[in-house]
Amino acid sequence: MLEFALDPEAAQRLPRHGAITTARAGRTRSLTEELIWLDTADGALATDGLALEAPRRGPRRLLRAMPVADAAWWPGRPAEPAEAALPEEAALVPIAAFSGRRSLFALGEVEADLLTGKLRAVAAEMPVARLTLRGPAAAVLARAAALADLHPLPPGASLAEEGRALARGESPRARRRGPPALADAETVEAALLSALGHLLEVMLSHAPGCRLGAGPEAVHQTRVALRRLRSVLKSFGAAAACAEVKEFDAGLKALATALGPARDWDVFLAGTGAAVAEAVGGDRRLLALLKAGEARRQEAYGALRRLLEGPAFPRLVLAGLGLVLLRPWRQGPAEQQALLDQPLSEFGATLLDKRWHRLRKRGEDIAEHGAEALHEVRLDAKRLRYAAELFAPLWPGKSARRFLRRLAALQEELGLANDVAVARGLVGSLGTGVPGWAVGAVEGFAAARTGRARRHALEAWDDLLGADPFWR
Repeated sequence: MLEFALDPEAAQRLPRHGAITTARAGRTRSLTEELIWLDTADGALATDGLALEAPRRGPRRLLRAMPVADAAWWPGRPAEPAEAALPEEAALVPIAAFSGRRSLFALGEVEADLLTGKLRAVAAEMPVARLTLRGPAAAVLARAAALADLHPLPPGASLAEEGRALARGESPRARRRGPPALADAETVEAALLSALGHLLEVMLSHAPGCRLGAGPEAVHQTRVALRRLRSVLKSFGAAAACAEVKEFDAGLKALATALGPARDWDVFLAGTGAAVAEAVGGDRRLLALLKAGEARRQEAYGALRRLLEGPAFPRLVLAGLGLVLLRPWRQGPAEQQALLDQPLSEFGATLLDKRWHRLRKRGEDIAEHGAEALHEVRLDAKRLRYAAELFAPLWPGKSARRFLRRLAALQEELGLANDVAVARGLVGSLGTGVPGWAVGAVEGFAAARTGRARRHALEAWDDLLGADPFWR
């Protein structure tokens, strides 16, 4: 069973959609639906990630509105009953309510439940539409993919959590943040499933904010989640090998290609560009360069938004969910099955050893490296950092924290040096319409910062070499 959020206008078109009309069997049942969510006056249930739902028909239900912190999770899972005692009715107050209609119809072996209406709090209301599909996982995913032009996506929050947020005038709480926590995963496959579900949720939570005027953080965090996803696929390489993983990774790469320019222009305009402007004042030639850069940034955001709002993005998310729900790698040879069942600590230690050895070898004679060689060191440091973040919970303690801190410092300094190289490429791409003096001013300023970042990177390298590999 999977739940999807729909734009209310798309929900109106759904009953007439070709993928619905050709598959629908029998009559549609339609009925009114009213739901009320209650909590204690101090919000104790919400603090525990719970919500008490009172439907128009039937008994009250205590639901888990937010997933348990370290439990395996994937996007699209509806709120589930919580294993806890119902609170005393006298201590409860209504928080938010839903009123609308529920339409039930069959699509072959899949049962569809379309909920449309309004979510209401005391001083605010908003239209909502949710589509729940029940049936065999492969059939549910196929039905959702056939509706991709309506842009069905797993919701970022349950209706109960959206109602709580509406009542408080704030955004719903994110179900997942940052890197996945794999401390409780015993096998390679358990860790792979947990990491994929976690990072898909993180990516989905940030993607809606990737728009002009919303600030650069959503693009940055979406890009980080996407890179972590790709790193997970590479880290679990042989264990996860199958055509479906390759196809999913290709979709992630296409999204990364759209995110890259938006992020690069964000970093340049807020970083090097702003610093040069502060250093030289309001020179009209530099202002012309920054104006051209802002136009490029807007173009990049427009291209990114078109991708995220088109059918390719929901298909990408469904492909990721297909990996979690169908586990296609289980069709592989016996050697692959044994690897999937291997204890996670053994697998993680072997992978970290390989990446640590590769980084040390790449960094030999680092003081003599040119810009291109330093860039390769940065990429290997990033690959090791993502893997180290992933597996560090298996070896908790000071050693892991120290290693990650020093590795992050190296990546940060090498990243600053790379940002300078990217800045040069960006201003060079603006063409002859930008005054040459302004291009030269940016490149000269960038060159000065390169030397400083390089010195700091060499110091960070020495610090990292002095840290013990925590997985040993």
